[in-house]
Amino acid sequence: MLLQLLNPKVFMDIEILGNTKNPSVFIIGVFHGDEPQGNYLIRNYYNTCKNTNLLLLPCLNKTGFSAGTRTNIKGVDLNRNFPAKNWETGERGDYFGGEKPASEEETRFLISIDEYNPKVIITLHAPYKVVNYDGGSDGSGKKLAKHISDIIGYPVEENIGYPTPGSFGTWAGVERNIIVITLELDEDASINELVKPIFKIFEMLEKY
Repeated sequence: MLLQLLNPKVFMDIEILGNTKNPSVFIIGVFHGDEPQGNYLIRNYYNTCKNTNLLLLPCLNKTGFSAGTRTNIKGVDLNRNFPAKNWETGERGDYFGGEKPASEEETRFLISIDEYNPKVIITLHAPYKVVNYDGGSDGSGKKLAKHISDIIGYPVEENIGYPTPGSFGTWAGVERNIIVITLELDEDASINELVKPIFKIFEMLEKY
């Protein structure tokens, strides 16, 4: 059952907050453990907006977050581990895709979230200061990316600029046509500097 799948205790104590009944928008932080900004921003937002319509996952990669590493404890880059058609194992290192697609519990957790059928998924990354988008083939993905760009001041980029086999954006955005926004934050900006634009973005998404 969906509720069992979404029980955080089933998946390495991954915590979900906010609207777990009928969310249209899902926001994910800390795919990569050395990109911690999403954890703090999402939790801060939830603490000020307990009745949010958004489904929030502050920290996907808890083991990498604890260690300060891009990969999880098994050395897998979670954003290369999705069962997209272009998945490849790759060499061991920061971009290792795993021994097989969806080998990691964190990946399988997000695959279970797919049962919610969200309209929009936002993932918070760093450090490139761009708004990347996948999905929304009717132009809605680009349109939302532009709205986010107008708020935060980062350029919209359809292509992140390098290959991303087995990425979440490919699996959910390109292959399922869900709007997936990869928001690459400025790693040199403090959390306090990011709070205002990120909260504005989240507030806009409350009405999506």
